[in-house]
Amino acid sequence: MSDIRVKICGLTSADAVTAAVEAGARYVGFVFFPKSPRNIAPELAAEVATQVPPGVAKVALVVNPDDALLDEITARVPLDMLQLHGAETPERVAEIRARYGLPVMKAVGIADAADLATLDDYVGVADQILVDAKPPKEAELPGGNGLAFDWRLLQGRHWSVPWMLAGGLTPENVALAAKLTGARQVDVSSGVESAPGEKDARLVRDFIAAVA
Repeated sequence: MSDIRVKICGLTSADAVTAAVEAGARYVGFVFFPKSPRNIAPELAAEVATQVPPGVAKVALVVNPDDALLDEITARVPLDMLQLHGAETPERVAEIRARYGLPVMKAVGIADAADLATLDDYVGVADQILVDAKPPKEAELPGGNGLAFDWRLLQGRHWSVPWMLAGGLTPENVALAAKLTGARQVDVSSGVESAPGEKDARLVRDFIAAVA
């Protein structure tokens, strides 16, 4: 098995979690965003999360969350990390990290070299950075759109916190993406689905095998 760590995001059922864990995922992600086809209710997420074995991080993806939502999620679901996937400012990231005592991963959308400067704004306040493709202006979802960016933008770049590559990754292209960027962590959602929100166990296995 490769030492590249894989996150399977947008899991909505116990079967999907089992498939991800058995395939070798190191992170499993639950989406708490009603507009997403991968949205999961806190009650179901709490039930499913109990099946995740030690050593696999349980991550809650939220978009511009208020404290009420975060209070509910963190009270119900046994989590290991919060993933902020909206327009949260560095100040808000620091506030959430302090309030909930959980590691925070901040997603930053990239379309061109100018966007890379935004990453530096979060390095000092987030525990990890998720480098994702910037969504189209008309998109309703901040991620999970199946879009990639020019991976060569990340060549030779390093940050003082761990980072994860996302955006348009599939079993067919993830090995190349990791090679071009030097990523040691990768995140996939739509790239291992048979339909929006429906994880395909075979594609999950193929993705993690491709990383290896």
